Amino acid sequence: MEKVSLKGNWNMLKGKLKQSYASLTDDDLKFEEGKEDELIGRLQKKTGQTKEQLNKWFKSQMDSTQKHHHA
Repeated sequence: MEKVSLKGNWNMLKGKLKQSYASLTDDDLKFEEGKEDELIGRLQKKTGQTKEQLNKWFKSQMDSTQKHHHA
């Protein structure tokens, strides 16, 4: 499975997650370097998505953002 780098994109992704999943709290979305797996675990519990689904969603969000910046 491809691992998506959240570090540089987290603020953008966090906002999009809040839009998609209103039940997420700031604590759910707290990013700590080296603890990405804990973050993904919290998101899995709250959203009902698998790790693969979340990574695919992150990647699609980052891809669409990068296309807008380069357009």
